[in-house]
Amino acid sequence: MTAAEQLTMAKALNLGLRRALADDQKVLLMGEDIGTLGGVFRVTEGLKAEFGENRVLDTPLAESAIVGTAIGLAMRGYRPVCEIQFDGFIYPGFNQITSQLAKLTYRHEGAQSFPVVIRVPYGGHIGAVEHHQESPEAYFAHTAGLRVVSPATPQDAYWMIQQAIASNDPVMFFEPKSRYWHKGEVDRELAPSAFQSSRVIRVGSEVTLVGHGAMVSTLLQAADIAAGEGTSVEVIDLRSLSPIDYEPILDSVRKTGRLVVAQEAPGMVSVGSEIAATVAERAFYSLESPVLRVSGFDTPFPPAKLEGIYLPDADRILEAVDRALAY
Repeated sequence: MTAAEQLTMAKALNLGLRRALADDQKVLLMGEDIGTLGGVFRVTEGLKAEFGENRVLDTPLAESAIVGTAIGLAMRGYRPVCEIQFDGFIYPGFNQITSQLAKLTYRHEGAQSFPVVIRVPYGGHIGAVEHHQESPEAYFAHTAGLRVVSPATPQDAYWMIQQAIASNDPVMFFEPKSRYWHKGEVDRELAPSAFQSSRVIRVGSEVTLVGHGAMVSTLLQAADIAAGEGTSVEVIDLRSLSPIDYEPILDSVRKTGRLVVAQEAPGMVSVGSEIAATVAERAFYSLESPVLRVSGFDTPFPPAKLEGIYLPDADRILEAVDRALAY
């Protein structure tokens, strides 16, 4: 039996990418500054030296070209992994992703697969400037033909990046950049869960909390505080935003009767909105209170000094828990 290692999420992703590169000669990494520099977050550090410049490619600053080139490579049998340097830089590549990549397998009636992974460091809590702390995942979860996933722990990051690369479907891989430097246990031999599955990570009986990515640690913090106040809270990590694995959520809501969905992204037409609507449809008679949402505000991401007001914290989540229990 191998011992689990304490690794940061950035290191876990690095090791996952290294293993995918070693296991399959058709895997390529592409992105701005990912080679010699190792990426702005050093997730790809050392991979160019180990696998060469033909498999770890520094690209021009042109997101549309990066994704378009990856589509062509996928058509020739490669498995390209693109890095979008920051979340807010993804929009120049939006047309290639949503108009081409997401639709090509359907257009070919399934005869041609497009195994492209697009890594997107996303979210706040790093004190950065405009276009560096956004949460654009709902655009892609809304787009048919794309898988959208987001790990919350180093263990999931290590395995889910490999599962995404092995998938024959295009995968949007949203990495919570504020968690890059947080350590957690990684067992490189433990069989992983299916990467489209959600998971109960804390058992409770009175309120269900659901979130993804960096929000999961905030939910656990809120659950700890609630427990100290005598409230039992269940926490579910979504892991996959498209498709969403609803059964653990519905099972939990049927037990607790209350649901709070939390996210960093704005609330309007969001992943949280979709979960709230679906639970209201499929578990209406189990609900003891309305489904409540806690999110970023419906504004552009503010200057860094205001991010603590904009981003949901444990206090805002606990306020929603109190409202749910008050019904």
